[in-house]
Amino acid sequence: MSSKVEIHVVDSISEVPADQWNVLADGNPFAQHEFLSAMHDTECASAATGWRPYYLLMRRGHELAGAMPLYLKSHSRGEYVFDHAWADAFQRHGLRYYPKLLSAVPFSPVTGPRLLAASHADRVMLARGAVELAKQLNVSSIHVLFPHEADLQALTDAGYMLREGVQFHWENFGYESFDEFLSKMSHDKRKKVKQDRRRVADAGVTFRWLHGADVNADALDFFYECYENTYREHWNPPYLSREFFDQIHATMPDAIMLVIAEVGGKRLACALNIVAGNTMYGRYWGTKEFVSGLHFETCYMQGIEYCIVNRLASFEGGAQGVHKMSRGLLPTATWSAHWIADSRFAHAISEFLDRETAAMDEHIDELEAHTPFKRRS
Repeated sequence: MSSKVEIHVVDSISEVPADQWNVLADGNPFAQHEFLSAMHDTECASAATGWRPYYLLMRRGHELAGAMPLYLKSHSRGEYVFDHAWADAFQRHGLRYYPKLLSAVPFSPVTGPRLLAASHADRVMLARGAVELAKQLNVSSIHVLFPHEADLQALTDAGYMLREGVQFHWENFGYESFDEFLSKMSHDKRKKVKQDRRRVADAGVTFRWLHGADVNADALDFFYECYENTYREHWNPPYLSREFFDQIHATMPDAIMLVIAEVGGKRLACALNIVAGNTMYGRYWGTKEFVSGLHFETCYMQGIEYCIVNRLASFEGGAQGVHKMSRGLLPTATWSAHWIADSRFAHAISEFLDRETAAMDEHIDELEAHTPFKRRS
């Protein structure tokens, strides 16, 4: 006879043993206890920044059978799935859109598990548990961003509506070298990549890769200086603190990979990637000065070359960016799921999503028709 299932909420992931949580996270670095703890311990994601944690836990007897990271959001910043038009529509009709519940990795448009459970039935229970929590809190909606494919059917079964988006990911088809990768591209795209790389090389720029134990505090200091500069140029404070990167460096050292660009031994730019399993995720970058082509080389081409050398299967290049296609990253459908409390708005949003999904499918088809690779005969 199966044990009784209980679902409850905690406001801190520290209440869950890391080993129990990480079994459910299934190796995804951004769903790991250590990564989420760093977000909260350093107060990057906290009630003060508009990310109040509501961690939904499902226990079967004494066993942790499921979990769903949730946040009570007072804004839509740091999400990368845009719902500002929905918020405006609520406001125009005299209704409150915020606070809302969000299941996502703060400030990180990365795919991964959001319903952390071993079975479809348990994932459905978690999704429905979130709806019950939303009703108790009297919030307008729930939004689940960039879930893994295994979550989608469970979310649909629990009454959520799906929204399609697109990112650009690179896949390793067993390339033995970067030159072999380039040889598979069309003549025009291959020529463009070579020209861009030559322009960076002619400026005297060289690159170093630091991974795991090679990353030290000095390298992180330089990275953070570059990262902070990127935000400063857009007149915004950075989402993440230096302390956050210190903590993940201490607790997840093998996950960090830095690409450092130098000229004559002087450091110029840096990109930080997260590596786990067979996948690398491009996350943050910055530079001390402008060099034509430096951004694409540091963030994408060096990342692809690193994956080829280290036989990683894929490279997720982050949110948005059609320009990434010319560098060999291809359009990949991503998803979000949404539950709306007000039935009138739920109906209107459902109709909108039907139209938007059809348009997004056409957009992805059009992008795929302009592949940077040679046509296979």
